[in-house]
Amino acid sequence: MPTAKVHRIPTASPDDVSGLAAAIASGAIAPKGILAIFGKTEGNGCVNDFSRGFAVSALQALLRSHLGGAADEVCLVMSGGTEGGMSPHLLVFEVTEADANDAFPALAVGRAHTPDLPSEHLGRMGQVRSVGEGVRRAMEAAGIKDAGDVHFVQVKCPLLTAARVREAEARGATTATSDTLKSMGLSRGASALGIALALGEVAEDALSDAAICADYGLWSGRASCSSGIELLGHEIVVLGMSKSWSGPRVIAHAVMADAIDVAPVREAIDSLGGAPGDGTIVLAKAEASRSGLIRGKRHTMLDDSDISSTRHARAFVAGALAGVVGHTEIYVSGGAEHQGPDGGGPVAIIGARMAAEGR
Repeated sequence: MPTAKVHRIPTASPDDVSGLAAAIASGAIAPKGILAIFGKTEGNGCVNDFSRGFAVSALQALLRSHLGGAADEVCLVMSGGTEGGMSPHLLVFEVTEADANDAFPALAVGRAHTPDLPSEHLGRMGQVRSVGEGVRRAMEAAGIKDAGDVHFVQVKCPLLTAARVREAEARGATTATSDTLKSMGLSRGASALGIALALGEVAEDALSDAAICADYGLWSGRASCSSGIELLGHEIVVLGMSKSWSGPRVIAHAVMADAIDVAPVREAIDSLGGAPGDGTIVLAKAEASRSGLIRGKRHTMLDDSDISSTRHARAFVAGALAGVVGHTEIYVSGGAEHQGPDGGGPVAIIGARMAAEGR
């Protein structure tokens, strides 16, 4: 049976792959088993955050030295912005074969790539449907048949640049926006609604171009979407539980109602039967509430002209979650359009199955 391993590796810079290279050299990680790599890089997380592409380039070079062309199948999801105390790091998802007698169900990982998205589809139903179809393929690859067994879906999605807008216009097409920064939110929002559609959280007849980044009553409790300049299609990774997988890793999810709502996260950790600690892996979304309030108290994240509110939110939520698990190598992605309720967001916890736990 397949077994999922998750390796958390600190990085000294966006192009630092020395830790992964050492793990491969020692045999701790088999490159042929790498399905996906998530990374937090110390850029600004905005349109011009080339730290993400820098990290992708370094990872691709290392993987190609071991895998050749097969390296292109590995999903590389880099999220820019390690504000506050968040520590830059990589999360390497590896699949190995294990004894069928090992405990199950267990963490399952599936991936999918979508074709390049025409710029005129970004932030519109064309993107929603493309991501929805990709999520379904990733679920199939993971051996997850029931959408209820999916606990987190990570999507890396494209954004618009001035050149991409001009290229669409040259073909007689129009884009949802010409504002490149706004395109990041539209792309995240459409991708999140694609996840919600695939998981049955939102009905397709409730969706439309006009609803994207407008009707925030529509959201997914298991979506995490990060947009970047370094790709044109989508990298999709589904994380869930499956009886077709065995091993010590398990996953649960929670939805934070606001930026300080850590009680559901603690409950998710408890549901796995373990205690929070350095081995706890956290994946989360964060966004400043549009109301300008947190539990009735005013925040100024939306009023800062110097620093994007997404950067404030990442730092704030990462700090809150670090206080729960006791470490700062936490994957918090900013910009949570249609990803959880306003000011809150989905969180996934990957932990170790308790030794005494049965099947």
